[in-house]
Amino acid sequence: MKLLITGGGTGGHLSIAKAIKTELNSRGLEPVFVGSTAGQDREWFENDSGWEVCYFLPSSGVVNKRGLQKGAAALNILKLSWQCREIFKKHKIEAVLSVGGYSAAPASLAAITLRTPLFIHEQNAILGRLNRLLQPLSKELFNSFIPPFYPYPTHPDFFAKRRIRKSVETVLFLGGSQGAKQINNIAISLAPLLHKRGIAIIHQTGKQDFERIKQFYEEQNIAAEVFAFDKNIASKMSRADLAIARAGASSLWELAANALPAVFVPYPYAAANHQYYNAKFFVDKGAGYLYNSNEDIIALLDSSVEDVSQKLIQITKPEGAKIIVDRILEAI
Repeated sequence: MKLLITGGGTGGHLSIAKAIKTELNSRGLEPVFVGSTAGQDREWFENDSGWEVCYFLPSSGVVNKRGLQKGAAALNILKLSWQCREIFKKHKIEAVLSVGGYSAAPASLAAITLRTPLFIHEQNAILGRLNRLLQPLSKELFNSFIPPFYPYPTHPDFFAKRRIRKSVETVLFLGGSQGAKQINNIAISLAPLLHKRGIAIIHQTGKQDFERIKQFYEEQNIAAEVFAFDKNIASKMSRADLAIARAGASSLWELAANALPAVFVPYPYAAANHQYYNAKFFVDKGAGYLYNSNEDIIALLDSSVEDVSQKLIQITKPEGAKIIVDRILEAI
């Protein structure tokens, strides 16, 4: 079976693509990847093994543009979809999995016009615009927040390193693959107190804010493990007892797989406020906390987080990528 995986832009989308690729590789299969020259697609996959070939096309978003720019972006996607048709024919593609993002549009449209089975993975609790448009034309939609609740295709490392947390001895500030200034500012306000209590700090800042945050810790003489980005984030999570994190789907389910309790700080400008609804899914089950103020976090430092850690194990399953690949193979 020859599968093409398309989509990306951010680490959330690309982590899905990588998880499915890894599962296919375990079965002796190498998929084709179609992404964009924009976003993080090249950074993730240009030198990554396990793909038959990777294509990076000059696609761009449509919904974030106006007027003539919007029309030009839409026409470009149509043009690139015809280029994707040739890719399909060259590699004899039998099915397509879209992991979302604007870079998924050309190959997804090509799949529809060629009547190649299209499968969609929607990572968030609220469907993105492209996925809402394409869902009626797809073979199946995979989602972990709505019935039938497909397990999220999280990398096995997060499950392998998980443990039940009881007390808070190390805090991880986690802004996602691009960092989050709001979470960085929360860290700055809490760091002196954490340091005074002897609580260790691990802090992912994102590339843009790395120097500012690193300088802050140095000036305050606070020992903290500060880094901009790390693809092996599972090892950082494994040493933490509480995370302060955005509620992007991949980060959220990775935290859950690791059984690491988190205080979620949803990005307020996310499309359709989807990060809030991602977080709410866990909070409603007693498997996480929603950020209101620093006082809420301070209160958690002296409380047990064992119940939340246990509930995270009950919610997550390690075979998400396997189930999705099995379903695709069964359906074509």
